[in-house]
Amino acid sequence: MTPIDPLVAAGIVITLAAIFAYANERWLQFPETIGLMVVAMILSLVLVLVGTLNPSMMRIAQEFMEQIDFNDTLMHGMLGFLLFAGALHVKLDDLAEQKWVVTITATLGVIGSTLLVGILTHYILAAFGIAMSWPVCFLFGALISPTDPISVLGIMKKIGAPKSLATKISGESLFNDGVGVVVFLVLLNASTGDGDLSFAQVSFLLLQEVGGGALLGLILGAVAFYLHRTVDSVHVELLISLSVVAGGYPLALALHCSGPIAMVVAGLLLGNPGRRHAMGETVRAQVDALWEMIDEILNAILFVLLGLEVIILAWRREFLFVGLLMIPVVLLSRFVTVGAAVTALRRFRVFSPRAIRILTWGGLRGGISVALALSIPLTIEVTDDATTFPARNLILVMTYVVVVFSIVVQGLTIGPYIRRSLSLSSQG
Repeated sequence: MTPIDPLVAAGIVITLAAIFAYANERWLQFPETIGLMVVAMILSLVLVLVGTLNPSMMRIAQEFMEQIDFNDTLMHGMLGFLLFAGALHVKLDDLAEQKWVVTITATLGVIGSTLLVGILTHYILAAFGIAMSWPVCFLFGALISPTDPISVLGIMKKIGAPKSLATKISGESLFNDGVGVVVFLVLLNASTGDGDLSFAQVSFLLLQEVGGGALLGLILGAVAFYLHRTVDSVHVELLISLSVVAGGYPLALALHCSGPIAMVVAGLLLGNPGRRHAMGETVRAQVDALWEMIDEILNAILFVLLGLEVIILAWRREFLFVGLLMIPVVLLSRFVTVGAAVTALRRFRVFSPRAIRILTWGGLRGGISVALALSIPLTIEVTDDATTFPARNLILVMTYVVVVFSIVVQGLTIGPYIRRSLSLSSQG
């Protein structure tokens, strides 16, 4: 297939997003991001069925999706804009009130979940005759453990969750990617034989990625704050806010520090002291409108691409069954780690009686997990009773099944579950 022009590919995906959004609004009436992914998955499944009768049509669809590098599109393109847009509307005062919950769940919680998911995955796969090394099992744990800020922020905004609860879940999701990516990179190096799991290496990467990202975010936010404060032009200030992400995210990648952390910190600075002290009322309204539009459009594109990924996954019956088993594994791991954090903090603060269950069910996984799974090289292999195959094929299916369940089932039910839990608490 002739390489497709990026503008043409973008045009096709945006057009599909518009069609799917209309179909969802007209008939399904799900929350927009969930509806877009569901409609895209339905189209993908139809294409798979049609492909059995007309393989050429399926081949065209697969070649189109293979030319869209999901990992690069999300991790090096859309993610910075989405995180900055989300952080702009998180209140620092609310975040400060939940700082210990957010810090523990975004660090120790991610590490603990990585270990627990990895251990359970190893033994479950062994029961199916699939030999996957410990580092690769932990690799899956690292990519599936962090909650996805894009999914979480979108759902929390739609369901109108109580402020303290929304801040806990959203704050954790904004910051745990830095830790998750560091753990993932260390384990990826160990899995490919390019590194080890020494404490010094982990510490250095953590400092470089998380500490460096936070420092860069502070610098970017401070510079943007100064520029906003010393000029009074809507168009110029809109460009300044765009440049923080368009220039700052690639700079973070070039400096080998966490782009997501940098964008979150910069967004928090501009969304709080920047909004209050450096922007006029007209500029605030225009900046909000711009980033809300960016957030909606990129979310639509992301969830359409997520739904279309069905076309290129290496589906096998045993892969699907193992993927379904990973759903309770991931939920159990989150329940244990969140439960440990909340139990430890109950000595110092009050939580609602159902906080652990709500935080467990509200920890959605999304596109970042799929993107990390796609970055695993094909040279890492696993074996079953008969064959050797790339570990990425199995990990992608497991990840995708967990992500679909998380977004569709947990995403659709978390709102009613929160409202019911709070109602029962008030009656009790």
